[in-house]
Amino acid sequence: MTAQPEYTGQTGPVPPMRTLAELREALATHGFLGDRQQFDAELGAVDLDDLTRVREITQAYRHRVLLRLDPDAAAAITRTTDDVAAELRRKLHEASSR
Repeated sequence: MTAQPEYTGQTGPVPPMRTLAELREALATHGFLGDRQQFDAELGAVDLDDLTRVREITQAYRHRVLLRLDPDAAAAITRTTDDVAAELRRKLHEASSR
């Protein structure tokens, strides 16, 4: 099996996401369906004194925007289970044939 190239992250322009307002805008524009509403609900349910949880939520949704903007990640997300399973079977067969 050949080594896969190292993931280097987003290569195109990334919207600003330094503030909650910018992150909300990025989610509304680039997020997955319902991300903005789910983000607001999760953030609204957490105690703002729990800075660790607030950071976890904001980082998770920021990551979702980055995934949505990355063509390789977007393609991987849309793959079917059958497609992934077929690829794994093929790779296992190739590895066992050596």
